[in-house]
Amino acid sequence: SYPSEGGHAAFAPTSPRQIDLLTYWLKRMEHVSYERLCSGLGIPNIYRFLSDSGDYDEPEWLREALVEAADPTPVIVGAAVEETAEICVQTLDLFMEILGGEAANLALKVLATGGVYIGGGIPPRILPQLESGQFMDVFCSKGRFSEMMATLPVYVIRNPKVALFGAAYEVLRATDDK
Repeated sequence: SYPSEGGHAAFAPTSPRQIDLLTYWLKRMEHVSYERLCSGLGIPNIYRFLSDSGDYDEPEWLREALVEAADPTPVIVGAAVEETAEICVQTLDLFMEILGGEAANLALKVLATGGVYIGGGIPPRILPQLESGQFMDVFCSKGRFSEMMATLPVYVIRNPKVALFGAAYEVLRATDDK
């Protein structure tokens, strides 16, 4: 375990589409972090970039659902998983590409040979897409370290209370040490 605020690190694009995404958001915000793109809060930002690109149609039913939604993320993810709107599928693909790249970067930085644990609200909802999509392709694609990356297990944390359990464990451990 390595305490971190790594989500606030600057986003580093690795493909032409990601470069366009970064350029788009740099015009709109001072600091483009991974958290702004690679989180539940970031999915609408990726969607907006793709929508404003004009490359994808936004179906009327989707536009209405997004306007009515208090949180657009479940609407976008749901349409991506159900494959009912190409713009949502592309949003999720780009999200997984960014997540896979950053998870691999972190695994390399700390040599996480025991595996990588992915948390948050989105990964448990997209398990099939993570297993078969962009995520694992990008995660394993690390040049001369690709073979090693393919051997690292990737786990998705499914319990939404895991952070509370971890905090409780640390408090109990600190109490035991006294």
